Parts: sequence; structure tokens; C-alpha cells
Amino acid sequence: MEKRRLGRAGPTVSAFGLGCMGMSDFYGPADRGESLATIAAARAAGITLLDTGDFYGMGHNEMLIGEALKGVARDSVEISVKFGALRDPKMGFKGYDSRPEAAWNFLAYTLKRLGVDYIDIYRPARLDPNVPIEETIGAMADMVKAGYVRYIGLSEVGAETVRRAAKVAPICDLQIEYSLISRGIEAEILPACRENGVGITAYGVLARGLISGHWTKDAGKSSGDFRSFNPRFQSGNIDHNLKLVDHLVAIAQRFDATPAQVAIAWVAAQGDDIQPLIGARTRARLAEALGALKVTLSPADLKALDEAFPHGVALGTRYPEAQLAHMDSERPRH
Repeated sequence: MEKRRLGRAGPTVSAFGLGCMGMSDFYGPADRGESLATIAAARAAGITLLDTGDFYGMGHNEMLIGEALKGVARDSVEISVKFGALRDPKMGFKGYDSRPEAAWNFLAYTLKRLGVDYIDIYRPARLDPNVPIEETIGAMADMVKAGYVRYIGLSEVGAETVRRAAKVAPICDLQIEYSLISRGIEAEILPACRENGVGITAYGVLARGLISGHWTKDAGKSSGDFRSFNPRFQSGNIDHNLKLVDHLVAIAQRFDATPAQVAIAWVAAQGDDIQPLIGARTRARLAEALGALKVTLSPADLKALDEAFPHGVALGTRYPEAQLAHMDSERPRH
């Protein structure tokens, strides 16, 4: 598998990463055995970057990854972890805490659950409105000096926050949603990252399955599935958004590929500093996603996709309004 460097000062990792969130949370029930088999299959295919968050399934996801990596050489994988999200016993969210003392506490628990001595990329899940980003990054720089963290990342922050963070310590990457129907980073955030040598790890490359070619308007109704209340999947929006997949189908047919593979290939083609995260929960979906490595989009293909999927083409916001309020990346700059 091709390798890509995350940012100017970051690690060299597999061209695709595996997003493990859905194996523990947000998309309804998952099968533990299949999850472990999928992580093993990803590693066998050359994927070295595994992405998680300490709040995914209240630590379950970290323990799952820890189990999957037992007996695996530590330096053969890169583990990316988000921290700071506060939850309650009913799995609800109670805000964010990125104070230095809290960050050290989260780190200690993460190391224990994963069963490792260090985290490759550590990042606050969101910007804590009560803590200057400089304080959080300063604490993380101390973690790097102490050997507990290799690289510092960011998640869902805006251009100005990227610039402020990069003045404190090297930032290897920004993890943020980016897909054919979520192109909000292109105007300000992506240029700011490139100015500061910050790479992009793009999650939601299939818009949570919406543009995968597998989604139907009646899917995602199970308890705990984020899509059951995501605006883009609601009545009034879902029919319009599913019709967008027709453009992917037309292009995919020319490659003997699937819509999902074209959508992933488009993200990967946006720059060597952009790395797609595949959110596969099963070996079958993983195998399909990896097929995107064989799809080479020509300038004409990219132009056709740009025209079919202009900024704002989807109906509905990418998160409910209550969650957007916590996202620095979504705050208007002008």
C-alpha cells in the first residue's frame, strides 16, 4: 500500500486509515468477532493507521483495539486517539474538557485501555470553549517530551485555531469530515493547514454511508444510530441526497467500480497531504473500500465530479444544530 506523510513533521502512514468508531458506537450494534477480524484484515492489507476516541463506547473501542493488537509489534501500527468529550451513563454528551490536567488524566486511561506505552497521534476531539488552545497544545507538547505521545493532532477546528495551535508546537494533522458532499474545508481550513504544514485525515468520506451506493431511505433506524437524527438522513432531505449517488454510479461504471470506491478515490485525489479514513465495520465493506486504491480519476473525471458535487449540494447540515454549536470548524469567520 502507498504511504503518505501526515503533515510536514508527522509520521509516514498507510495511504488509507481505518476509522474504528462504528465498531463500538454511533451506528447501532456491531459484532465483536467481525470487528476484530476487520482490524486484522486491514492490517493484512497494509493499513497501519487505526483511529479511535477514548469516548467511543465509553472506552470500549480502545479496549477492542488493544485486544486486536495483542502480540503485534508496536512499531508496526500508528494509533490515533481523540480525547476530551464528556459523556453520561446514558451515552449522552456533557461537553468537552481540554484543560491540561484533564488531558493528562484522559491520556493515562487511554494508555491503560490500549495496553501501550505511547500514543502515536493524540488530539482533542473538539475545541474546548473554556480553554485556550495554546494551553491544551502546551500540555500535549509536554506529553511528547515525556515520550507518552509521538505527534499532536487536531480535530474539527477552524483555520484560526490551526494557526494558533501551530505556533505552540508542530501539528501533524487535522482530522475533519471531508467528502464529495462535505466540502466546507476547502475555502479556509484546508489552505490554513497547507500554510502550516498540517496534513488532513478525512473522516466521513462516504458521508456516513449516504453516498456509498448501499444506503436506502429506510435504513439506519436501529437504536443508537447517529443517522436516525442526522439532518441529511431525514425526510425532506434524504430523497434529494440519495439522488446525488446517480452521478457516482455513472462514473463508477466506466471503471467497473462502485460508487463508494469513486467517492473514496476522489478524496484521496485532492492532495498527497489528505488521507482518507475508512469507517468499515466488516471485512466486506473494508474490501470494497480498498478497491478505491485501483481507481485513478482523470482530470476530466475530477472535473465532472466537482461539477456534480459543488459546495452545498447536499440538503441538511452534517451534524444536528446542537452539535454544530460545539464545532469550531463550523463557526462563521466573516
